[in-house]
Amino acid sequence: MSTVRLKKGFDIHLLGEINGQEVAFSSPAKSVAVVPDDFHGVIPRMEKKEGEHVAAGEPLYHDKNYEDIKVVAPVSGTVTEVRRGERRHIDAIVIAPEGNDAVTIDVKGDAMQVLCASGLWAMLRQRPYDVVPVPGVHPRDVFVTAFDSAPLAPDLDVVLGDKRQYIAKGVEVLNKFTDGKVYISIREGQSIDAPGAEVNTFVGPHPAGNAGVQAANLAPVGKGDVIWTLDIVTLARIGELFTTGKVSHDTVVAVNGEMVQEPRYVKTVMGADLATLLKNNLTDASASRIISGNVLTGVKVELEGWLRAPYRHITVIPENNKPDEFMGWASLNPKRYSIYRTFTTWLGGLKKPVSMDSRIKGGERAIVRTGEYDAMLPMDIYGEFLIKAIISGDIDKMEQLGIYEIAPEDFALAEFADTSKLELQHIVRVGLDKLRAEMS
Repeated sequence: MSTVRLKKGFDIHLLGEINGQEVAFSSPAKSVAVVPDDFHGVIPRMEKKEGEHVAAGEPLYHDKNYEDIKVVAPVSGTVTEVRRGERRHIDAIVIAPEGNDAVTIDVKGDAMQVLCASGLWAMLRQRPYDVVPVPGVHPRDVFVTAFDSAPLAPDLDVVLGDKRQYIAKGVEVLNKFTDGKVYISIREGQSIDAPGAEVNTFVGPHPAGNAGVQAANLAPVGKGDVIWTLDIVTLARIGELFTTGKVSHDTVVAVNGEMVQEPRYVKTVMGADLATLLKNNLTDASASRIISGNVLTGVKVELEGWLRAPYRHITVIPENNKPDEFMGWASLNPKRYSIYRTFTTWLGGLKKPVSMDSRIKGGERAIVRTGEYDAMLPMDIYGEFLIKAIISGDIDKMEQLGIYEIAPEDFALAEFADTSKLELQHIVRVGLDKLRAEMS
């Protein structure tokens, strides 16, 4: 075990933190949904139609290009709607929960086929490109993050609960796919019993909890390399599958934020409807921004929406309800927040929880070389130059500047700090997709 100390980055402290580790039980979900956009790189081809019954763990659709990759139903019930958007894009597959039917998987066969059939393959991510891995391509190494450093993020030890017993089996399974190492990264004071894995401690501010940042500081990704990333909860699910033959879709989520009356951990099912999870727990639903995930990388959802698959977190902050603040950016209000010394907030320290709403507070403007991106990115790349290369579409420079190492989430903090107000995560996503198309 080694300790990696990161100096770059920044911790954002928001109101609405959970006190304690007690887990409450949610009411049964009235509806559950799977959103295909959560599994980037998978082009859905439906296997179930509206009105058909589906068992928990039964495939809803498969990937157009790799039919072995399945995305499965988290509950048993009836497919009530296949919601489509523009150009018949599948926005969501909605299930009305009913019964307890569940699929049992034969885990004695090929490990890749088992993971693909169970739906857990779709929960893995591959770098380069930050997509669901291509079957048959073995990773150089596998990186597992055991903590989340994002604002108001849940304690993954609480989310794990009694699933911790399956970690060792999960490591054993992942070691079958790689000739390299399975790395597990923990934070200071945390402990993990994982024979067969190399455990490293990370100390430092966000984004220290990002698997990509951990990989960049342990064994960076070069051109031609392929690695997998996942979190410790997914690792435990893999271990449970190969122990019991079933996939558990139960999950514990953190429900917190300034607009939540009682921030708490809630046990529910993946894809549960938010109306049930947030029932009678919002101070003012009409003035709230509901985010599935954290405030940096999460997805804005409506109260009628669902918990998105990659997230174990629901954050609720004030909506943009003060668009015409007196004096605007020139305001001398001592409550104005900035990570720089623009306002007087820094005099009282930046570790005190503060109130933030959904306003951007500024307009898009040209990139200025200030070193902002690099200060928020603890990776050996030049963030500003890489973003410029992506915008200009210069593939050679993108490769030279380290695009194979990154995912959109790695630039989320830089996007928060960016005085140019650019959508850096979107820019990175477009760049990765363009590069993947060029290389395929």
